[in-house]
Amino acid sequence: MSDLLLASIKDLAKKYAAEFIAVRHHLHAHPELSYKEFETSAFIQKKLKELNIPFEIKATTGVIGLIKGKNPSKRVVALRADMDALPITEENNIDYKSVNNGIMHACGHDVHTTCLLGAAKILNELKDSWEGTVKLIFQPGEEKNPGGASLLIKENVLKDPAPQGIFALHVHPTLEVGKLSFRGGMVMASADELYITVKGKGGHAAAPQSAIDPILIASHLIIALQQIVSRNNNPFNPSVLSITAVNGGFTTNVIPSEVKLMGTFRAMNEEWRFKAHELITKQATELVQSMGGEIDITIDVGYPFVLNDAALSSASRKKAEAYVGSNNVEETELRMGAEDFAYYTHQIPGCFFRLGAGNKAKGITSGVHTPTFNIDESAIEIGMGMMALLGAEG
Repeated sequence: MSDLLLASIKDLAKKYAAEFIAVRHHLHAHPELSYKEFETSAFIQKKLKELNIPFEIKATTGVIGLIKGKNPSKRVVALRADMDALPITEENNIDYKSVNNGIMHACGHDVHTTCLLGAAKILNELKDSWEGTVKLIFQPGEEKNPGGASLLIKENVLKDPAPQGIFALHVHPTLEVGKLSFRGGMVMASADELYITVKGKGGHAAAPQSAIDPILIASHLIIALQQIVSRNNNPFNPSVLSITAVNGGFTTNVIPSEVKLMGTFRAMNEEWRFKAHELITKQATELVQSMGGEIDITIDVGYPFVLNDAALSSASRKKAEAYVGSNNVEETELRMGAEDFAYYTHQIPGCFFRLGAGNKAKGITSGVHTPTFNIDESAIEIGMGMMALLGAEG
């Protein structure tokens, strides 16, 4: 690693930190839902034009930029940031609070986009100091199946030029600001969505013998589904099945004719994942039918598990230690959350790492996907600098 390049990146990250905190404020105040990131995409395009960085549009709102350093064919790496928000009403009392009712950047994608824009400015300014080509991937739709990553891959985002590796960061509120974390191998789970309709026969609540009660059947089904993991899966193989929504009935004296369930299934083993799909379908169908009901069940296959390349992650961790100090670099824990960055990691070597964004002393502790999520914005300087470093030397 060039000490001079490292120092230059750190200096520029510090120089431009305030500028990109303002960029983050704009993005945070104007969140857009998955696959509807039209204003966000236009904003990114405007910023890249200001930097004279060429780009193209993929998957309707995705923006793919290209920065060429010296000897551009020597190496190609990709840097990715997601840019969609969540259907959450923000409760933070801040100047840059969301102006789009019921939509909030509650997962930090505004920070990710900001860090990549900042890295782009740094890399562009230093392009005579590093070799190769950096592909900038501003990606739509991370929060919703089928995942914007899968759409971009179908539109050949990993070709022309083809990256040898890809990097992405994610803000982490339980990791203190100033810290980064890395992990090789599996790091996040696959995620599939469960949609179940239990159909019975409605009737008067005082005459259950004349009805087929879908609420009772659904109750048995919810309990039974928990045994899919606890009695069929190896306990050392992480897996989760959660029913997260139950909708049925509308008053006290009527047995409804159907109940709808929704849930999620997570795994870190592809063989077990699809075996579990079969078990879920078989057990749910047979149980419901045995109680006199009918069932419609759909398993919407989502993202695979995130697989960090061991060598790439190890090398990236060493660069992070040089950037923030070895005492500020930790091991990322296994998590059952999911990320569509996984699609890239099953195609080319990838490194998905964590950016510390919490600050207990300042009370910045709210988790992602909550209405009070926020970050210590000094993380932006570190995030944009680290992404630039990986682009230049990853």
